[in-house]
Amino acid sequence: MVDFIASPERLIFGAILGFAVLLFLIIKVKIQPFVAIMSSALIIGLACGMPFKMITSTLAQGVGTTLETIAILIGLGSMFGAILQVSGGVEVIASTLLDKFGEEKAPWALGITGLVVGMPVFFDSGLLILIPVAFGIARRTGKSIFHYSIPLLAGLAIGHAFVPPTPGPVLVAEMLGVELSYVIILGIVVGVPAMIIAGPIFGRIAGNKFICPVPHSFLENEKKMEEKKIENRKLPSFGLVVSIILLPLFLIIFNTISGLVPALRTLEPILEFLGTPVIALLLSTICGMYFLGIRGGFSIKDITEIMQDSLQSCGNIILLISGGGMLRFVLQNSGIGIVLGNFVGGLPLPLVLVAFLVAAAVRISVGSATVSMTMAAGIMASMPMVRDLSQLQLATLVIAVASGATAFSHVNDSGFWLSKSLFEVDEKTNLSTWTVMETLVGIVGIVGATIVWFIVS
Repeated sequence: MVDFIASPERLIFGAILGFAVLLFLIIKVKIQPFVAIMSSALIIGLACGMPFKMITSTLAQGVGTTLETIAILIGLGSMFGAILQVSGGVEVIASTLLDKFGEEKAPWALGITGLVVGMPVFFDSGLLILIPVAFGIARRTGKSIFHYSIPLLAGLAIGHAFVPPTPGPVLVAEMLGVELSYVIILGIVVGVPAMIIAGPIFGRIAGNKFICPVPHSFLENEKKMEEKKIENRKLPSFGLVVSIILLPLFLIIFNTISGLVPALRTLEPILEFLGTPVIALLLSTICGMYFLGIRGGFSIKDITEIMQDSLQSCGNIILLISGGGMLRFVLQNSGIGIVLGNFVGGLPLPLVLVAFLVAAAVRISVGSATVSMTMAAGIMASMPMVRDLSQLQLATLVIAVASGATAFSHVNDSGFWLSKSLFEVDEKTNLSTWTVMETLVGIVGIVGATIVWFIVS
């Protein structure tokens, strides 16, 4: 790498210019986010005076380092989620929990279902799969759809943003250099209270205030969906589905425990291998292919086509993440990270709150949670003081970034418009329900992460 030194003033100017261009391209021009992020990284490098050769090598370094394992996880997660969907695994989880909880406590069942399903399945896919369950219960009870849809949304949002192996927290964890087992445990510890407050509790408030009936589109499509169902389909058991979903989480956690428990030392090499995220998720996907797919009545050809089709949505996510990697390394190699780190270090705020505020600022401006997590993680990772933090402290930063990237969703977020179209409500109602729910998830998340930060510091 070429030696490069620039004045703090020029570095700050380059950063401000680059981020201003990024926001302009995404918000005003509405250009494809990857092109906007890469252009921003390039402008920052040029404005800071980085040599041309250094800029190109830094961009390549950002892509290669960032996608080293995350691209595999995205692909495996997408394929596993597709198998889970078509096999009826999600349907089994929802119906079993509803039977156990009863319609009166259905919001809790939906919140838990969303949390579990949100771990391996992308948020949009999970929402489209599960929202008919919430609408169906609302039709039977005659209550507002928000009684049931808000808990479901909260569970999905937390499972997607807080708990690996979904790409967002995995990416932030890899950028910050923290083992996933710490993020999984902390994500669940902080995520459960967030799901309760933003889900069943707020869902009851929203349901009482906004009386919204079941959407007409759901009622009209219900008969058509019944006709499309596969006859004599063999649904998997609840225990089997949950076991396969939780398999990678347990393998990753046992990997960490094996180095701490003397009785497991002899198994440490094996557990370390099996607990590697890509191996753990691969095993879960293979188990899903056989136990949910083949034993569920699907042929190898069917499973292959399902998995192949699921990969079509991965390209945009991988590009966004690689763009974030470019931005991170430009900030780091140019020296902007050091300048930001020295500035932040002088603020009377703990780094966990700084991480939240950075992610929230990007979230409000850009809208995309993935872009917000990617950019915030890149900025935090470029700060020198982050390297001296313990694994638990780094895990709190991951949750803080996820919280900031979840909160304050509004009209520039695709999730806002997806929920609005599904609920068939106006923008004001969606701001009072969807946006408040997302913000509650973020606020409870950062409160939990901050408490843990001070306990372990």
